[in-house]
Amino acid sequence: MQEFHFSQAPFKVYGAPLFYKTGKMWRLPDELTNQLPKEFIDWNLAHRCPGARLCFRTDSPVVSIRILFRSISVDIGMSLYAAQSGNVFVGERQKAVYKGLVMPRDGYSKPEASGTFHKSSEMEEVTVYLPRNEEITDVFIQLEDGANVEAPTPYTHAVPILFYGSSITEGGCCSMPATAYNALVCRWLDADYINMGFSGSAKGEIIMADYLNSLEKSVFVMDYDHNAPNAAHLRETHAPFFRRIRQHTPHLPVVFMTKPNFDYDQDSKERRQIIFDTYQAALDAGDNNVYFLDGETFFGEEDRFACTNDCLHPNDLGMYRMAKKLYPVLAGILNP
Repeated sequence: MQEFHFSQAPFKVYGAPLFYKTGKMWRLPDELTNQLPKEFIDWNLAHRCPGARLCFRTDSPVVSIRILFRSISVDIGMSLYAAQSGNVFVGERQKAVYKGLVMPRDGYSKPEASGTFHKSSEMEEVTVYLPRNEEITDVFIQLEDGANVEAPTPYTHAVPILFYGSSITEGGCCSMPATAYNALVCRWLDADYINMGFSGSAKGEIIMADYLNSLEKSVFVMDYDHNAPNAAHLRETHAPFFRRIRQHTPHLPVVFMTKPNFDYDQDSKERRQIIFDTYQAALDAGDNNVYFLDGETFFGEEDRFACTNDCLHPNDLGMYRMAKKLYPVLAGILNP
């Protein structure tokens, strides 16, 4: 077997905004992290990279992947499959076949994940959705001796969609990285994306908006609601956060989303109204590049209870229904 490191050409890493600048699989630089609440360090939010993908083409009938982590720890809300494992798909991205898990073989005792997969000897796309919960230090790819490897086919929509929001945005609590709502909808669209969901910590800081402004993006999905500690905080931060984004990119399409686990209580109604008011104020100012998605509609009425694990975080069914609601909006923006 011949072995490659994921930093080598022609392998390509997507969804990791600092990888090709620093060599690190981080989402945030330390100079920003040090200005944010301590949870960004304590919970490893800055140094993990949900939504990251490793892509390449190969005619090797056997593909082995080994992922090394800085450390590994239990997430009480997510299984080993969901938090510390990756997913391998083979074939054209929108029609790719799921081949299985790159997972820790020794539970939580060793900070690495691995898997071996079989495919045809034809030249085919391989997409690896990398684990979401741990800091990734290295990824190694083994292919059969004599096999060829090529750069992946570029995404149809190569400028990333940028998602900002809570643990739900980050992928909690679906069963694996590839079933997060943003992973699903971007696979259907064949669009690159960057996941800036921060568990418990998306609170609309202006310095975060400034950092997001530095990232190239085709659409900004502002899934900011849940982590505002109360409606008053959301009212103080939601519109200013949007205005900061809009000042930097006057014509960027922005999609506002409210939380999916709508509780029909006063707090949920007030939060939804605050987000709608930001949207309406933009429309009233002549901004035609804004869109609003009401989280109350995401799960639908049929078996609504089955869409979350804890009346908060969507499971696979909940993520799928969210993606189905978001898809026509993003498709209309990207394919006018």
